[in-house]
Amino acid sequence: MVERIEDLNLPNAVIARLIKDALPDGTNVSKEARAAIARAASIFVIFLTSTSTNLAHKQNHKSITTANILDALKKLEFESFIDPLTQDLEGYRKLVKEKKEKTKKETSTKVDDTTAIAPKDAN
Repeated sequence: MVERIEDLNLPNAVIARLIKDALPDGTNVSKEARAAIARAASIFVIFLTSTSTNLAHKQNHKSITTANILDALKKLEFESFIDPLTQDLEGYRKLVKEKKEKTKKETSTKVDDTTAIAPKDAN
């Protein structure tokens, strides 16, 4: 499992970026405040994961799904998180799909290019 409780904290760089994005420019946050935010965020993630896991097990699922997480947010009375999270999830899925299609298109273009350059049979 985990050797130290601090091992459960989110990476400091991620927390620093989230704080910077959430606050107006020029706002300073002390090291202790960043540590408190990191700890609170980690506890929230663990709590949400635990609740999602319980919901998944009740449905005889071994894996946590997006639906489990959204249901857990509702159960934990964080309904205000559901709409923004759903919108961000849709945007993420769209981005992944576009990236996949772009990669597929580039791959097929390379295959077409190599067949176009193939040497003719010498007769």
